[in-house]
Amino acid sequence: MCDQLFVVTGGPGSGKSSLINKLASHGFRTKLEAGRAIIKDQVRMGGAALPWADKALFAELMLCWELRSYLEASADPSVTILDRGIPDVVGYLTLCGLPVPDYLERAAALHPYNRTVFLAPYWDQIFTNDDERKQGVDEAKATADIMHETYTRLGYEIVELPLIDIDARADFVRDHIGRRQFEN
Repeated sequence: MCDQLFVVTGGPGSGKSSLINKLASHGFRTKLEAGRAIIKDQVRMGGAALPWADKALFAELMLCWELRSYLEASADPSVTILDRGIPDVVGYLTLCGLPVPDYLERAAALHPYNRTVFLAPYWDQIFTNDDERKQGVDEAKATADIMHETYTRLGYEIVELPLIDIDARADFVRDHIGRRQFEN
């Protein structure tokens, strides 16, 4: 178990990336989300690994990204906040109704994060679409539900982030991580 690695998961448009950026400004090491970066790269080069073109290939690239992020973060004993983790790829395939390969389940088991996982629930007041985020409200809600189910099934304890301003949300995470450091 890599107790210093904390995942923030949830649906699209729930404030995960904004929270990660705020925590980085408070001095936490962070790792960025795979999906958004992969989409930008694939669109720029005309690739097919896009959630609206080839979901399975998109998931493979996300897995590679998350494995690299995990290995880089776990090599340092400092607390790191990750914008999604390997179990998010399991959840993504489940959401899409695609089979989850055995090697992906093994990858999730072989690369554990801190037992506490922060879930950003759907939040209507901040949900928006953009060039990389094309999901609607129903898919955003379903994604948060699937991530909750996936992480719980894999043995993680879900801490739902409150629907509060970004500074208070960052304080909530910092306070919770501080308490967990003394409990583990």
